[in-house]
Amino acid sequence: MAKPLALTMGEPAGIGGELTLLAWRESQRDSVPTFFAVDDARRLSDLAARLDWQVAVREIQSPEQAEEIFPNALPVWPLAVSEEVTLGKPDAATASSVIASIEHAVGAVKTGRAGAVVTNPIQKSALAAGGFNHPGHTEFLAALDEAPHPPVMMLAIDELKVVPVTIHLPLRQVADQLTTAAIVHGVTVTAAALTRDFGIASPRIAVSGLNPHAGEGGLLGHEEETIIEPAIEALVDQGYQVSGPYPADSLFHEAARRGYDVAICMYHDQALIPLKTLDYHNGVNVTLGLSFIRTSPDHGTALDIAGRGTADPRSLLAALRMAARMAEQRAH
Repeated sequence: MAKPLALTMGEPAGIGGELTLLAWRESQRDSVPTFFAVDDARRLSDLAARLDWQVAVREIQSPEQAEEIFPNALPVWPLAVSEEVTLGKPDAATASSVIASIEHAVGAVKTGRAGAVVTNPIQKSALAAGGFNHPGHTEFLAALDEAPHPPVMMLAIDELKVVPVTIHLPLRQVADQLTTAAIVHGVTVTAAALTRDFGIASPRIAVSGLNPHAGEGGLLGHEEETIIEPAIEALVDQGYQVSGPYPADSLFHEAARRGYDVAICMYHDQALIPLKTLDYHNGVNVTLGLSFIRTSPDHGTALDIAGRGTADPRSLLAALRMAARMAEQRAH
C-alpha cells in the first residue's frame, strides 16, 4: 500500500488552508492520492465553516492512520498555531508553526511514515521576520536533509520539464553568476532524478543558450563558447545525452519539445515563461537532489485573495499527484 503524503501548513494567512480543504474535497469527486495535513485542525475546521464548505476535519495520532480516515475526512496531524491568524496579513509570530510543520513533514518521510513531502506556499518575509535564516523552502529542506550538494529546482507540467541554472537573481547578474560547474551540476542531478523518480532510463537533455540566437558565433555574446559549450562537452564525455546550446526562442515549440525530456535553462524567466504559457495552472515545483521527494504548487501565498474561497487548487492537486507517482517509481 502506498504511504500517505505529508502536506505542510504553508503561510497561515495565505491560501494554503483553502488549498488543503479543496484538495480533500476534490478527492470526493476524483482520484487524489491520500495525504494528511500537518496543520492546526481547529484552524482548518474554522476556515471550512467560514467558507461554508462541507469538509470533515479529523485529527490523527500518527501518519499511519491517514489511509483509513481519508475517504471520509481530512486527516490532520495536529500542530497548533498559537497565534491568532488574520487572513491576508502575515505575522512573524506564526513563523515557528510554519517551520515546525515543514520539519514534521520531512521527519515523517525520512522515518518511512509518509511517501513524500508536499509543501503549501510560504511567505518568506514573515519567516525572516520571525528569525528564519534560510532564503526559502529549498535551502531549508536541504539543511534538514543534510544534503551534501545544493538541490536543483525543476518545474514540470505534462508537456514540459525545465530546470533553471540560476534562479532568483537580477538579470544583470546572471552572466556573472553562470558557470560551467553550475551547468554540469544541474544536469547531473536532473538526469539522476529523471531516472530514479520518473523512470526515464536515459534522459535526453537539451541545454539553452544565454544570449539571443545562442550567441550567434560570438557576435551576440561569448558565454555559449566560454561557459555553456564546455559544460556540454564535459557531460557528453561522461556519457550523458546532452545537446545544445540552442537558441531559447526556438527550444519550446511543440516539435522541439518532442526531442528532449528536460530543458536546462540559464535563468529563471527563460525557463518559467514557456512553462507557464503552456499551462499556467498545473505547474509543479519539484526539488531534485534530496534523499526524499518534495513537490509544491508553482505559485505563492496569494494574500490578496486569502479567505475568499476563490483559490485555484489545480497546482496543488498536480503536486500531490506528481509526488505520488514519484514515490511509486522510487519504491520499485
